[in-house]
Amino acid sequence: MSRAALPQVPSTHPIGELLPALYAADDFAQRFTSGLDDVLSSVLSTLDNLAEYLDPALTPEDFLVWLSSWVAERTDPRWPEAVRRELVRRAVGLHRDRGTAAGLASRLRLALGVGVAIEDGPGVAWSVEPDAGLPGAAPELVVRVWPDRGPVDGDQVAAVVAAHCPLHLTPRVDVLAEPPDSR
Repeated sequence: MSRAALPQVPSTHPIGELLPALYAADDFAQRFTSGLDDVLSSVLSTLDNLAEYLDPALTPEDFLVWLSSWVAERTDPRWPEAVRRELVRRAVGLHRDRGTAAGLASRLRLALGVGVAIEDGPGVAWSVEPDAGLPGAAPELVVRVWPDRGPVDGDQVAAVVAAHCPLHLTPRVDVLAEPPDSR
């Protein structure tokens, strides 16, 4: 959809009706302003509906991409439109929980419709030596997913996990055929 000139959308405020009496009877002035009305009708229509453009549930689909950039929410165009709208609507809560196991699980459930189990073991290391190297291997975050609403795309799961996993953890994604407790 384009928000360019829309001749089928009438102007809510025709310019010709706002002209002084001197020009109101002038045929050229009326024709000239009616051409401007065709161009401005889409602008006035957009401004009249500005609140709806800022609502993720009501905004036009092509504007949803721009709206998602306002709330720093990356959506994949392959995801269903309803999922992308819900991600934009819940962006503040998702950002608040970013970097936590619960936040990652919530994002995976919402965006990809998968069941999720996350193992994020606690750990701490310290040294009395200044500038000492990190001990051992990097801590691992194990993310297990299984179908909940449909088939699981492992590449999409890996992309979401990589984008939202804390940087100090090494993620490992396991795609299961069924929930782990049903075996």
